[in-house]
Amino acid sequence: MLVFVTPHQFTAGICKSLKGKLMNSNVRAISLTKGMEIDENGFHLMSQVISNHLGIDCSVLMGANIANEIAVERFSEATVGYSILSNGNTWAELFNTPYFQIRIIDDVPGPEMCGTLKNIVAIGAGMVDGLKLGNNSKAAIIRIGMQEIIKLSKMFFPTVKDATFFESCGIADLITTCFGGRNRKCGEAFVLARGEKTFVELEAELLGGQKLQGVLTSDEVQHVLKKIGKENEFPLFTTINRIINGHLDPIQIVDYADLPQSREDMSPQARAHE
Repeated sequence: MLVFVTPHQFTAGICKSLKGKLMNSNVRAISLTKGMEIDENGFHLMSQVISNHLGIDCSVLMGANIANEIAVERFSEATVGYSILSNGNTWAELFNTPYFQIRIIDDVPGPEMCGTLKNIVAIGAGMVDGLKLGNNSKAAIIRIGMQEIIKLSKMFFPTVKDATFFESCGIADLITTCFGGRNRKCGEAFVLARGEKTFVELEAELLGGQKLQGVLTSDEVQHVLKKIGKENEFPLFTTINRIINGHLDPIQIVDYADLPQSREDMSPQARAHE
């Protein structure tokens, strides 16, 4: 049984080093890694990377899980997404404890997309905190962020289930990350630094060796959206990326709605007045 918990940029290399060394035909994997690879065809999630390199089934574990709270055994829950039910049950049995409750769902890409994309939104939430815009503004960022997570997930992985977004891996994880995660922390610090520190510098200064996944994920997502001409359909993701890369001032985090909306995102009333 293989458990992957490394930053996503190292996953493919680890798989290449393992290839040909797994002699047991019953080997299975689970990924806790939040991130993706991109190419001309779009996104490749870590479960796909692991399965493709090693030829084994890969489940995922995602959820509203701040590590230091789990370490002191405070109650939390997580989601195991599986494609083979028996493997899902095995992983649940392995990870479940009285203080760490596991729910299994028949959906692998859904939890992964939630776990990956939430880090972009959390950077935006941190910017709102740094700007001292208040809870109403932060709630709006979380809401539109969830909307864009759902839309992008279904655009590239049509099998994603609606119910997934109401599991721990979905809205619960997004809320937790926007209030307590390291991406939120660095988003806030970026604003407070007033352009004098980059995210690379903030990562080294604040995270004690941990990696800041949201910036890299934001650039990867934006690369794909630009290539397929869908940037304006994801105004929050696009605005956060432009702020990250110095093309917009952080205060414009609340101007995301000024980007043109697609007809699919508009209410029937708004479409009637076009």
